[in-house]
Amino acid sequence: MFKRHIITLAITSLISMGAYSLENATSETTSTLNDQQSVAVTIYNDDLALVKDTRKIQLNAGINALALSNVSAQIRPETALLRSINSPGSLNLLEQNFDFDLLTPAKLLEKYVGKTVGLIKTNPASGLESTEQATVLSANNGVVLKIGNRIETGINGRIVYDNVPANLRDRPTLVTLINNKGATDQTIELSYLTGGLGWKADYVAELNSKENMLDLSGWVTLTNSSGAAYKNAKLQLVAGDVSRVQQSTRDMELQMRKNKVMMAEAIAPMAEESLLEYHLYSLERPTTIAENQIKQVALLSATSVPVRKELVLRGADYYYQGQYGEIGSKMKIGVFIEFDNKEAAKLGMPLPKGILRVYKNDSRGNSQFVGEDKIDHTPKNETVRLKLGDVFDVNADKKQTDFKVLPSSSKGNNLYESAFELTLKNTKKEKVTVTVQEPISGDWKIISESKPHTKVNSHLAEWKIEIPAEDKVTLIYRAQVKY
Repeated sequence: MFKRHIITLAITSLISMGAYSLENATSETTSTLNDQQSVAVTIYNDDLALVKDTRKIQLNAGINALALSNVSAQIRPETALLRSINSPGSLNLLEQNFDFDLLTPAKLLEKYVGKTVGLIKTNPASGLESTEQATVLSANNGVVLKIGNRIETGINGRIVYDNVPANLRDRPTLVTLINNKGATDQTIELSYLTGGLGWKADYVAELNSKENMLDLSGWVTLTNSSGAAYKNAKLQLVAGDVSRVQQSTRDMELQMRKNKVMMAEAIAPMAEESLLEYHLYSLERPTTIAENQIKQVALLSATSVPVRKELVLRGADYYYQGQYGEIGSKMKIGVFIEFDNKEAAKLGMPLPKGILRVYKNDSRGNSQFVGEDKIDHTPKNETVRLKLGDVFDVNADKKQTDFKVLPSSSKGNNLYESAFELTLKNTKKEKVTVTVQEPISGDWKIISESKPHTKVNSHLAEWKIEIPAEDKVTLIYRAQVKY
């Protein structure tokens, strides 16, 4: 009997609570951006952001229908959390709806299908206006009206509506049904996850004339297509790959047309700290992220960063498994630069992944673009390495001069011997050094060579070849490989 009594009370309570629904609410309190006290935005990689919107509102004691307008059009309503700041625990959320059907002439007409509207027509001769009552029969690819006993399309006149339907909003709106057990003056915080906000890092480096130092600037590029503006927002960015459950296509259906406007702000570098296994970057002052805007803020700035340049020719391991003869003529040699992300190198902040573009002044002092490359998330004390392109004045010819299969003492193993000739040509007016890298798989050894190599790891042989100005150097070597 006792259990049955408890169950009966619970059901009665739920039925009583159900009597208060958003559809049955007689009045609604609307909160706009005029009520906003502050907003904080934390943006993650891959189109995800956390918004914390603080507003000061007035609520009645008991049940309230509260419409929070100007939220993101790409809000994930299931992530919304509403709480009281000045009276914790005083608000109980009973129900919520997200109204993203926005007010337009077409939408308004669509909502009035089956309802009566006023139709105002103007007499072209007298200029007098007359009003008729009409029933909207259809709003699909045009309007169909029933006026008295006749049906009309292609209306020449103005349609007058009694009011705006409750679920048709001028801005994206989160409508909640809450029970207020605290004060009538409430400071509330609405937090939610949303799409439509993204960021990426972009870097600009300028090499000095000796190509041994660079000046580096880092920028954060913000993109806001969420359908809302965030005025004087506290901005934070999270770098790292945060795990997310795959969402349905609903968020994509809510995408609004982008009208991008570029805005750059030169400010002090952002503050950085660790967050779980990610990195958090905080802007030290509020900033406004306008709707449909691309905005840039400074991330970091460093001058006279020591840099190393390297010319690299990299081979392939299949050369050592068969006969190839001529391997390549005028082979391209890549140009790489690298620098250390250390405090000693005037850096030391974990660098978010992004694109790094490199410039250098020509003989007339004009800055010229010399290449770009992507960098991954780079922790402190790691090395950043970039490929800028291929060298114009240095190239190589390579051929296989000998190949033979040797008898192997181990059953099931193959033993090969290959000989190569690599000619490096330098047409510059100064000497250069080329790093020749040969990946070799299997159990290998260099049995003869014209210049000494270094075994970098179990899969890579490397030669450092200095080539005089306007000259060439030939590397000859023989390798033995067992698979």
